[in-house]
Amino acid sequence: MNEHRLINFVLRSFVVLVFIFIFTPIAGSFVFSFNIDRFPSLPLGGFSLHWYQVIATDPAVWQAFRNSLLVGVVVSLVSTLLGFTAAYTDFRYQFFGKPIYMALATLPPTIPVVIMGLAMLAFLSRVGLSGEIYAVMISHVVMCTPFAMAVIRMRLAQMDPNIEAAAWNLGANQWKAMRYVILPFTAPSIFAALFVTMAVSFDEFAVAWFVSGLNETVPVRILNTLQGQVSPTINAIGTIVFITTMSLVIFAQLLLMRRRSA
Repeated sequence: MNEHRLINFVLRSFVVLVFIFIFTPIAGSFVFSFNIDRFPSLPLGGFSLHWYQVIATDPAVWQAFRNSLLVGVVVSLVSTLLGFTAAYTDFRYQFFGKPIYMALATLPPTIPVVIMGLAMLAFLSRVGLSGEIYAVMISHVVMCTPFAMAVIRMRLAQMDPNIEAAAWNLGANQWKAMRYVILPFTAPSIFAALFVTMAVSFDEFAVAWFVSGLNETVPVRILNTLQGQVSPTINAIGTIVFITTMSLVIFAQLLLMRRRSA
């Protein structure tokens, strides 16, 4: 018994240390975003919202946030739609080559982002979309659709396939069964997929940097700011990005928890 307690204590301590290692730099960035001094140092020079006021008056930052918001909304809607159709196809149908279909559907997240960025840049340049905001949308849809598919497929895995067949036997056609059976059952996971894909898109940097051109998203704007100077405004922008993405992920997790309890 004591051995099990020791193992549990070691594992929990390891998890705590991992979280401390991950979140300490983020917490430091959050704290220094309110520091009046230009360079991060302890003790703090004083509490101030000056750096937030600076980014609030910077047109380039506002444009980057508008681009990220536009891309995130479009990507979440399109990715969730494609992810739902892919998940439902896997759930409902058996067909030749299905393992290959599933492997290809889940492939993008396994590709290194630099390789993905170069590939998307080469393809979009050929079709004349490189450097446009649509290029970022298309690239992020390719990256985010597998996440939406995974979230929705997990929900469908909890559904008895005979329920939909019973609706057909009671006179519902496939569209009515989809509307009154499948969609209500998967609604929490659909909304969770919307939040997850928006968070992934809002926070993605590498691919957007390759294909965005002058249409900077927020992560690309942060890099460009770093290349020009070491500015405390980066801490402020990073804090806003972190809070936004974490809020989306938390909303998605709450929906998934509700799904499990349903």
